[in-house]
Amino acid sequence: MTSVDLALAGISLGAIAALSGIGLLVTYRTNGVLNLAQGGIATLVAYVFREMVVEWSLPKWLAAVIALAVVSPGIGLLLERFVFRPLARRRASAAESLVASLGVLVLILGIVAGIWGLGSRSDAPNIFPNSSVRLFGETRIGIDALAELLMVVVFTIIIGLIAARTAFGRQIRAVVDDRQLAELSGVPADRVAAAGWAAGTTMAGLTGVLLAPRFQLTPYGLTLLVLETFAVVVAARLASMPVAVLTALGIAILQSELKQFTLHGDAGQILTVLQSNLFIVALLVLLLAVPKLRELGSGDSGATASFSSRGAPPSGRVSGVRFRQDYLGKLGGFALLLAPLTFAPADLRSAFMVPALGLIFLSMVIVTGYSGQLSLGVAGFAGLGALLSLKLANGNLFGLPAIPGIWSMFLGALLVAPVGLVTGYPAIRRRGLTLALTTFAVGAVVSRFVFEQPTFANGLYLDPLKLFGWELSEKAYYVFELVCLGIGLLVVRNLHHGRLGRALLAVRDDSSGAAAVGVDVRNLKLLAFTVSAAVAGLGGALLVHSSYSFSPDDFAPLQSLLWFTAVVVFGADSAAGAIMAAAFIVTIDVLAPAGSSTLAIGILALALGWMPGGLASAVRGMLRLFAQHLADSFVDPNQRAPRPVPVRISAGGHLPATTGITGASGIPGGGATLGAARAGHYSQWPLGAQRAAPSSDPRLTPFGADLVSVVQQYAASRQRAVIRQPAAHSQEGTR
Repeated sequence: MTSVDLALAGISLGAIAALSGIGLLVTYRTNGVLNLAQGGIATLVAYVFREMVVEWSLPKWLAAVIALAVVSPGIGLLLERFVFRPLARRRASAAESLVASLGVLVLILGIVAGIWGLGSRSDAPNIFPNSSVRLFGETRIGIDALAELLMVVVFTIIIGLIAARTAFGRQIRAVVDDRQLAELSGVPADRVAAAGWAAGTTMAGLTGVLLAPRFQLTPYGLTLLVLETFAVVVAARLASMPVAVLTALGIAILQSELKQFTLHGDAGQILTVLQSNLFIVALLVLLLAVPKLRELGSGDSGATASFSSRGAPPSGRVSGVRFRQDYLGKLGGFALLLAPLTFAPADLRSAFMVPALGLIFLSMVIVTGYSGQLSLGVAGFAGLGALLSLKLANGNLFGLPAIPGIWSMFLGALLVAPVGLVTGYPAIRRRGLTLALTTFAVGAVVSRFVFEQPTFANGLYLDPLKLFGWELSEKAYYVFELVCLGIGLLVVRNLHHGRLGRALLAVRDDSSGAAAVGVDVRNLKLLAFTVSAAVAGLGGALLVHSSYSFSPDDFAPLQSLLWFTAVVVFGADSAAGAIMAAAFIVTIDVLAPAGSSTLAIGILALALGWMPGGLASAVRGMLRLFAQHLADSFVDPNQRAPRPVPVRISAGGHLPATTGITGASGIPGGGATLGAARAGHYSQWPLGAQRAAPSSDPRLTPFGADLVSVVQQYAASRQRAVIRQPAAHSQEGTR
């Protein structure tokens, strides 16, 4: 084929990528949410369209109308109403909206896998006829390419005119700038946001329907293809639609033009991979080249403090009660981890995955929960740890001799640490969406150019693990995994306690403020990335030995998104939550059909809007409420100490009248300032009640009085038993 023919062949893919970019920009510019679920929505609509045409035998035009005019916008309206509108109402941070979109992606993938399975389908129908028209001479172009290019031009012009020349466009800008102020001005913010979501998901559905006939239709494959088109919105800096369209066409044409070149050896293999993965390479290059995206709002999409609920641990001496609680909790968790040793061999082999995934999840606690960096590429580090440990064990790495399997795991994990350092150095200079997309792009590039290449991944084999010449049994290997998990927990504890822990949490909560007081923000972030990569590498090495083989699918880029969502759901800053997440995923995968764990994590992720901080924070809150309720049952309500009322300080420093706090004027809220709140001038509880006189002997409820009486009787009986026991011994001695 000539260069012109290759360029024309690339126009079709470029037009589809442009449509995906238009949908992403419409959703972002109307709602301030970069829809990471774009690929999942495209995949779901593509499966629905195929089902209607192939299985139900509907006409293509009718199936296309239903899929693109009913299903696609319907998905957008549902997401806006039940997922993103509650977040917008409570002015959630951009980071929470980003994680919510990840939850939607994981949920949709679980639905698709549960209904249609994980197998590939090659019979996806094309909505356009498979024919071409002649341009000049022998040069021809497909009708589908012309139609797709025409749609791109029409949609770009229409959306540009709506945004610049209509009242609706002005309403969009008002809602994005300040939703609450726009609502006060009479702008129907909910309607504007719903229209943006409907338009964006319609573009996503159209992208999936057009892409499916060109590739194998698989849940993960098509989703990743759409995610790679994020390169076009990065080039547009999340702002310019014409730039996104031109970038999409340019990358696709260049990728098609590369097919006319052939090279030999390793260079030829790299060129072959590049010919089908130029979009993901362009995404990484653009993220490193573009200094900053034009993010809406405060640009905190990469800041994770909004879903981290725990502060620094106490620096002083821990009370005895708190120590016993922590000790019993850790002892109970350790007992649960030992339980698989009593399982049947098949169940024990399934349990191998828990410590391995637990270590990978702990690495995300380090970099996300403690240092505040949103990292979406952990599967790349875990896969590198697995690959390097196998090559070291096989004696196939840089001419090094073969190293025993157990020691190769630790050495492989240490070799991943410099990779984390090199990756973290350019990443730490980026914030928000740029940081999140950069880490995802790094993981995707490693997967495509390393894990999926025969040069690196073929010819690897697993020998039985031995320790000092003794071959480990299955139970011994599980104990070894627990030892590795304990090392990871020890690393996490040392990073969370002391001055280092407080410095990391300061960086997480406010990096600018931390730098202002002398905290070395750059080196702390690099430390977090480096240690996190090493821990993930050790987890990946254990994961390979748990599954008895190295598979690129185990470390695919979408695994990073699933794992990250699971960690956030169970508590981004909770080490115990990370292990619980690993156990949850493994248990669901063993007991339920394939894809069920993905579906379960997606459902839980959608609830993050109602439980910031994840399940770990929700459990801690429930325990506090239970303890408070139990304490209230002992004391008469009129004798309880007054409770603070949650107060939101206004911009002028005054307290709203709803707090019940009175100022100097005697008017609720009037004249009361922040100083009054700090002085402890809280309202009475219940509201309106007079402050009870101090009493050294609070009046107990009947339940409390009965319980105290029972305890006193028991203590008295124990005391009498202790007195009788020495007397009995003395009588026996005299006899």
